[in-house]
Amino acid sequence: MTDQVYHIPVMLHECIDGLAINPNGIYVDLTFGGGGHSKEILKHLDKGHLYGFDQDADAEANIPQSDKFTFVPANFRDLKRYLRLYGVTQVDGILADLGISSHQIDEPGRGFSTRFDGDLDMRMSDAMSLTAKDVLNTYEESRLHKIFGIYGEIKNAKTLAQAVVAQRALTPFSTIEGFKLVLKKFAPRGKEFKYFAQVFQALRIEVNDEMKALEEMLLQTVEVLKPEGRLVVMSYHSLEDRLVKNFIAKGKFQGEVEKDFYGNLIRPLEPVTRKAVTASAEELAANNRSRSAKLRIAKKI
Repeated sequence: MTDQVYHIPVMLHECIDGLAINPNGIYVDLTFGGGGHSKEILKHLDKGHLYGFDQDADAEANIPQSDKFTFVPANFRDLKRYLRLYGVTQVDGILADLGISSHQIDEPGRGFSTRFDGDLDMRMSDAMSLTAKDVLNTYEESRLHKIFGIYGEIKNAKTLAQAVVAQRALTPFSTIEGFKLVLKKFAPRGKEFKYFAQVFQALRIEVNDEMKALEEMLLQTVEVLKPEGRLVVMSYHSLEDRLVKNFIAKGKFQGEVEKDFYGNLIRPLEPVTRKAVTASAEELAANNRSRSAKLRIAKKI
């Protein structure tokens, strides 16, 4: 399996530039996946070392043969704990390419894509117990309403939640096609695909506890980065990007940035780029997935 088949890395060169790699430094790729970003980082290392995290067992097929690389089969929310196991307390740079890989989307059995029929699974790791099927068949209407509205950002979230509860009383949900039959009744005409994608995004985020995991990971990056160390994070939807943007700007996820007696900002990170970096016209033409990507770069103060 090659990284080109598994996943085409988005904004590869922008990510590498953002890390400002020290050839003898220690780096972390929190979303190893197909290994595209990791393999490029390794090209820039001399005596340095790279740790690649991924909770998906499929990613292990892409591990590069290099004594400068260590694969960590774990969720990035456990960043600090696993680095400590390897005797690492501080690193020079951290990269996170959030979201879902092309490989996961294209595997029908994973249940991530609306293009295939299959089980309503959506787990990033087989070690997890909660599935999308469980969410649809067991969650209370009010909780489904919240998930569809907040994580999916769909306007008729309450109506959809009511329909899900009514339908499962007749026949429990088990397959993607069965669920889509309900979704088709509520999708705006001409925007069915976008609506399906938003609902599936909501379920995926809930199943994998993605927003909480992202918060936990970001907080830990400040603890493990060296002074002047770089944090490079790429997100694909507004919920993720808002968390990353707020954390870099304020050192927290909500509220106003704190200031000292002299009016200086109190925050652990400093933005390297004023705005999010987006893909070039050339990349947009070559890789459709890059169209929604936003890259934010910061350094530890």
